[in-house]
Amino acid sequence: MRHLTLLLTATLLASAAHAEPPKTIEDELGILNPQDTGREMLMRKIEMGVIDSVTCSLGINVTKTSDHVLSRELTRKCAEAGYTKAMTWMSQLENNGLGGEYNPDASAEWDQRAAEAGDPVGRFNHGLNLMRGHGIAQDEDLGRQFVDQAAQDGLEIAKRLQGADYDLDEITPDADNWKYAPLF
Repeated sequence: MRHLTLLLTATLLASAAHAEPPKTIEDELGILNPQDTGREMLMRKIEMGVIDSVTCSLGINVTKTSDHVLSRELTRKCAEAGYTKAMTWMSQLENNGLGGEYNPDASAEWDQRAAEAGDPVGRFNHGLNLMRGHGIAQDEDLGRQFVDQAAQDGLEIAKRLQGADYDLDEITPDADNWKYAPLF
């Protein structure tokens, strides 16, 4: 009897795994069985203006896919709503030209906003931008102050840079020197 129960349970679980998901129906009363994951869900949340921590964390994950246009749209909304992690992701998108043009000025501005909001990664990145003069006027002393604040916040990479006497090659060896040459 026990074997029969296990066999029936396994059969039911296998059937459920292959079952069709319920069809999404949208009418004047709303949406029945809306998509609760993936691109469609994010698009719906953007259209509805839903900007919350869960939606924003999903948007940051989209950055790691090839859909940088969607990621940029959602991440920008989250950054504008005050989510500092989204600000640092917007900086990354701007700095690498993902979903838009390469824009070091906008990248530096997002890092500065995150830094001013107290985000350790924002402080560190803003400090680097100041030290390099990347997207912002170069000011090595002020840049070191921001790196020091990030280190005080416990950011290990900031501590590593301090330990290397602020030698930027310690954290970003010459791979991107062309990009980080002062623009001013």
